[in-house]
Amino acid sequence: MSQANIPNITPTITVTREQSATMLLSSIALEEMALAHIMNAEAEKIQYVLGTLHSSTTPPSSVSISQLLEVNKTVRLTLQDVVLKEVLLQIKFANVLELLEKSN
Repeated sequence: MSQANIPNITPTITVTREQSATMLLSSIALEEMALAHIMNAEAEKIQYVLGTLHSSTTPPSSVSISQLLEVNKTVRLTLQDVVLKEVLLQIKFANVLELLEKSN
């Protein structure tokens, strides 16, 4: 039996500093867009419960104070996570700016 001949499959990837900065900025922009969608969904959740969302769905007929407070709590917790993610994106953005300054 002969020995298997395994080709070298290690890819060589060459990315310039400017290309990597562009990719990082694009990833930040996509994450920001995703966070905007999350915040919009949370706003629509509150509008739905309050009956002020203009859509084809029928809002709940009667919502108790405890139910409103529960919705408010879940929205607040979600937005706290969004804020934390925003802080991380700010740090990421600052690092990209530093990378760009070093390349100039």
